[in-house]
Amino acid sequence: MKIVLPDRQQSLLQWVSQATGINTFGVKVRLRGNDLHILCEGTECPQRWHTLSDLLQALQQTDLDILTSNEEPSIYQVFVYGRRKGEQRPKWCHRVHLNQIEKHLEQVQQALLADSEKSKQSGGALIVSNESLARQGNPEAIARYLSETLSVLGVSVQVKIKLYKPKNSQPEENRLWIFCLSSYSPDASLLAEPIAQKLRHLKLSGYQDAVIVSQVSGETAPDWLLRVDLTPPEVMLKEWARWGDIQAIARLLTEVLSELKVAVQISLKESTLHIFCTPAYDPLGIAPIPDKVVCLEAILPQLEAIAPQGILAATIYGQKAGDKQPTWIDWLALPATKHPAFATSPLDLANTGDQPAIVFLLERLLNPDLDWRLLTGGMRVLLLVKNDLLHIMCDAPVCPGREQVANKISQFIRQLKIPGIMGIRVYGRRAGNKEPFWHYGLDLEHRQRLVPEATPEFAATSEYVNDLVTSETNEPILRPDLTTEDVQTFVTEVARGWIATASATAKKFLLTSQLFTESHKSAETNPDAQGLKVVLVWGTLGLLLTLQTDWVLGQIIAHTTPTNILPPSSSGQKASLTSGKNQSDQTKFSTNTAKRKYPPNQSSVFNASEFTQSDNIPIKNLSAAPLKEKATATAILLAARSQMPSFNVRQLDEQLALYKQRLARTGSPPDVLIIGSSRALRGVDPAALSKALTTQGYPNLDVFNFGINGATAQVVDFLIRHVLEPSELPKIIIWADGARAFNGGREDITFKSIAASAGYKQAFQKTPTIANSNDLPQNTVNPPEEKTNEEKPEISIYEAVNQSLNQALASVSASYQNRDQIKSLLQKQLLIPSHNQTVASEKQLTDGTSDESTSQQAVDFDGFLPLSIRFNPARYYQIHSRVPGNYDNDYKSFQIEGQQDAACQEVLQFAQAHKISLVFVNMPLTGDYLDPVRRQYEQEFQQYMLHLATNPNFIYRDLSQKWIKANDYFSDPSHLNRFGAYEVSKKLANDPMIPWPVK
Repeated sequence: MKIVLPDRQQSLLQWVSQATGINTFGVKVRLRGNDLHILCEGTECPQRWHTLSDLLQALQQTDLDILTSNEEPSIYQVFVYGRRKGEQRPKWCHRVHLNQIEKHLEQVQQALLADSEKSKQSGGALIVSNESLARQGNPEAIARYLSETLSVLGVSVQVKIKLYKPKNSQPEENRLWIFCLSSYSPDASLLAEPIAQKLRHLKLSGYQDAVIVSQVSGETAPDWLLRVDLTPPEVMLKEWARWGDIQAIARLLTEVLSELKVAVQISLKESTLHIFCTPAYDPLGIAPIPDKVVCLEAILPQLEAIAPQGILAATIYGQKAGDKQPTWIDWLALPATKHPAFATSPLDLANTGDQPAIVFLLERLLNPDLDWRLLTGGMRVLLLVKNDLLHIMCDAPVCPGREQVANKISQFIRQLKIPGIMGIRVYGRRAGNKEPFWHYGLDLEHRQRLVPEATPEFAATSEYVNDLVTSETNEPILRPDLTTEDVQTFVTEVARGWIATASATAKKFLLTSQLFTESHKSAETNPDAQGLKVVLVWGTLGLLLTLQTDWVLGQIIAHTTPTNILPPSSSGQKASLTSGKNQSDQTKFSTNTAKRKYPPNQSSVFNASEFTQSDNIPIKNLSAAPLKEKATATAILLAARSQMPSFNVRQLDEQLALYKQRLARTGSPPDVLIIGSSRALRGVDPAALSKALTTQGYPNLDVFNFGINGATAQVVDFLIRHVLEPSELPKIIIWADGARAFNGGREDITFKSIAASAGYKQAFQKTPTIANSNDLPQNTVNPPEEKTNEEKPEISIYEAVNQSLNQALASVSASYQNRDQIKSLLQKQLLIPSHNQTVASEKQLTDGTSDESTSQQAVDFDGFLPLSIRFNPARYYQIHSRVPGNYDNDYKSFQIEGQQDAACQEVLQFAQAHKISLVFVNMPLTGDYLDPVRRQYEQEFQQYMLHLATNPNFIYRDLSQKWIKANDYFSDPSHLNRFGAYEVSKKLANDPMIPWPVK
């Protein structure tokens, strides 16, 4: 099959072919991230250095970005492969850095002049790595350096430097911005730590932090942001060493003494630091003991510069490793002995509420692995004290887990007993975000709050304290002199005033109506006359109001009720195959009436396809079978009345109930049974198939669609061999599905749910239950007429008078006949909050975003799910993520061998034993869905099916790539709509290889 390549790939192919002299059939190109991969192959493997020489000379004269579209990322490096046709792996591979083409050319020229053995030893010119260039701070070099890791994930990189103006009037600083562009939305946790490690490994100077922006191709807004702390590891070590951290001090001293071949071990006892100096490498025990003077000259300046908090002195020992007694000892006084501010330990400072000390202790608690903190920046802690609460924000490149952080912090703060702190609030977020992902609260003492507590706003960076504090106007402030009793007294008095005012107003209104009088006043001398006046006045007003309301409602119904719409029954009976003229008429009708509102109970007269396209989008005329009556209510009722226990899959229960009803009504199984997953449920129309078979000389064939969402080969095997009796099966079964149903590597959720049901256990006991025709509801298709003798209840005289009055009022009322429509209209207009969810779901259905959620509620009596939604990639991928094949759970750990293959073999043996013709149809897919990964799995599935086709009574038909560009035949990338189902049904009916039964 000839595959048309995109324009940019054609241009690259032609350019590579002209540069290397290799025919275009022997060249393949692929752009992945910022890397261009070129495969050169022939009957003999192309010579490495000759091919590279030609290609490098062409690269010198060509800008590759011109050969690609503006939307494609820049190309930083090219990978060239060579192999012989028919082989799986290339014989050679060479990486070319586009910013060092001259050095690559020099290397290739030396390799061409020398023989093969010498070329391997000489190696040509020295190629500078991207890492060395990136350490210099060049943005393009940093982008090339990062693309070495991210291009493998299909992520392209672009780096920019922008000036950042701090808020405290400090000079502008440089900030590194890294833009990651991909065709999918990568998880932030997938990229955060690798990027952070690579950036921090560069040890860039002049940058305080970097901001990573991830964006999906074609979208304007970024998907997520991430901040990476670029503080050098040496600075981080000195900060912790300043607070007396033993590991940090040991690291700093080791860096100094490693040049002297001296190893250092440190321990802390009380306020004295013990430093042991031993030979760095002494396997034979003959290395000399470190010199005392040299060690002291190296250690003393470091300790004085660090001035560790809470450490007063240091004792230094010189000895060999393993010796119990040191050879020499010296004692040093540290700055804490001269400066009292350095003498207090961090823990004592934290007990007094010193925030920097609390931050250090918390960060040390949350970052037990010092190496990991230096690699990624670790977990950072921000503090904010507000009133009697201590707010603690924890952020990291990957958002720290609540269970990982909250319990440790709460236990530590509880032990500190900070004065004035009665509770803590802990938050977690990803570095770079301003809002927390989660929060946790703990009150250390009983607190009384009369106003809600506002969550403080933490800035994305911890450089400025002002960014951490919210405006004081965000939270109400109480007078400190008020006590709880004062506030309660004030609230009680206000409540009493409200009650008295409300009572007086209600009393005044009732007395004004003259229907009530005060109890302490004497009655009127003629109460009957006074009461008669009140009755006449209020009765007349009520009658006028009733007549006026009836007239207004009648006018509303008259203006809102359409006059040219047929009832649902007539539309269903007179429906026919959609022709071009009829479709045009329907389009005009839907356009003219799009802006009119109709009662909810009349929405069923419209074809669903008329609501899926907006008025300004032209609709193609497509043929489809007429829509049939929905079987929702019938299926639910039949499933509820069935004696068979549930299978834990609602759709299976309802489809089985409909099928049993069909058996009870006809007395025999259908002529053709369609089984499979949702691709069968939506993809084969029984009505269209039966009509098409009639034109082929197979009249009056009964077809039923038994498709079930998520059905695999195991589900089909269980349905055919255990749920249905052999007498309930037809002589031909159409199994419509694809490779996903035969993946034995993924978890079969549908079958697992069925296997845990009571119906699964009873099915193996061979206790068939056939629905009784007397139990069928009266709204089924062609229900049998039954004579029932009903005794009419006696009607009392009061009921007779009531009925006569109702009939009399109905004859003069303008709205009585339309009372059901008035009820629906009032519910629609007045009960909007209770119908928001329904309206939203209807909108999603018309937009094509939730058709699967309603699949169990829209099948007809043939078991078919007709969807009129047309797949529009531009609109569909605005709502749904584009999932590539290597991230699709349906293809996870794809393998055909296993439980699904065993189930398929059981179905084949069962069909052969009962002489049932089994036809497997590989259902169509869209070109958007068939990416390279899925195409590879489809090829494996094709080989598997072709092998099974050698079995008798088994026929395989492949339609997977029949309409890969006909998006109007699909409701989503892998499911057909009713128009596609109509075409598939016609295709199957015209297939001469399928042995259709003859009545």
